[in-house]
Amino acid sequence: MVEPQSITVSLGDRSYPIVIGSGLLDGGFDLAEFVPGPNCLIVSNETVAPLYLDRLLPNFDSKKITTLALPDGEVHKTVATMQKILDQLVESRANRDTTVVALGGGVVGDITGFAAACYMRGVAFIQIPTTLLAQVDSSVGGKTGVNHPEGKNLIGAFHQPRAVMIDIETLNTLPDRELRAGLAEVIKYGAICDIEFFAWLEQNTLALLAKETAAMVHAVRRSCELKAKVVAEDERESGRRAILNFGHTFGHAIEHCLGYGEWLHGEAVAAGMVMAAELSDLRESDVERLRALIAAAGLPVSPPAIDTESWLRAMGMDKKVQQEQLRFVLLKALGDADITSSYDTARLRQIIGADA
Repeated sequence: MVEPQSITVSLGDRSYPIVIGSGLLDGGFDLAEFVPGPNCLIVSNETVAPLYLDRLLPNFDSKKITTLALPDGEVHKTVATMQKILDQLVESRANRDTTVVALGGGVVGDITGFAAACYMRGVAFIQIPTTLLAQVDSSVGGKTGVNHPEGKNLIGAFHQPRAVMIDIETLNTLPDRELRAGLAEVIKYGAICDIEFFAWLEQNTLALLAKETAAMVHAVRRSCELKAKVVAEDERESGRRAILNFGHTFGHAIEHCLGYGEWLHGEAVAAGMVMAAELSDLRESDVERLRALIAAAGLPVSPPAIDTESWLRAMGMDKKVQQEQLRFVLLKALGDADITSSYDTARLRQIIGADA
């Protein structure tokens, strides 16, 4: 058993805890204080619900519970799927004191959070992430949304949860491919703002791939601490928070061009981080160090074949574009990232294969 550990996302009167431990689904953490009213809608998906929904329900014994299982997969991260949540809220006559709970991975959390942000202009929301990627990234920070055929996460809202509850035991049922995809986001934190954590990951990759509890708890906790700090400094991504998108401009383009779900998000971000490092003014030894860690985690270090026009069109829809100027999160050194519109355009073309 892992005793509950708590991290606070400091946002004034909207601050909330991230609680990490084992056995939390079975009542190891009191969720009741974060549920303001008598009604809850628990949203999961067809894969996660059979595994964990029954274990979660006793946490809400005193509440009137409605449940909804969405189809599984990134391809379903759409307005149409979100509509199912809104329809369920309307059908159950939910009002403003209803709490919406997301039980699942990043897709479930993003769609459910967006529905919570929209319904009656915003109702309470709790995140219970069950994948590594969701635990270390998408469940924290209040970004919610869905994809559009022209780009990833183009439709959404900032809507902070009341609490994030991370039960490490859910990773025991996580497929290896999903685990590796989550490690991409863990590696990202070391690369952008914590060189000591990066070095720890280099020494503990095999332990993480084996799902060793102590290593996994440390990786999840440190990732959440780093993200919480950045979010507290820049909640709505007007400045520094954009560093959390390291590798994502390339990664989102890969997902869009291949079709959502062909590569997992973390796989696309992994290749995207290598591409961003190659575009950075970085020592080749540091680029190789990042490439080696990503490869050791069993993740791709090269992008798939995509034509130049598709690359440029997809990256042109990136949310960091300002005044029609494409910006990238680049590394000044391992553990030190910045967002910039100053980069070698010839090198960019070479990286995406335009001059191959």
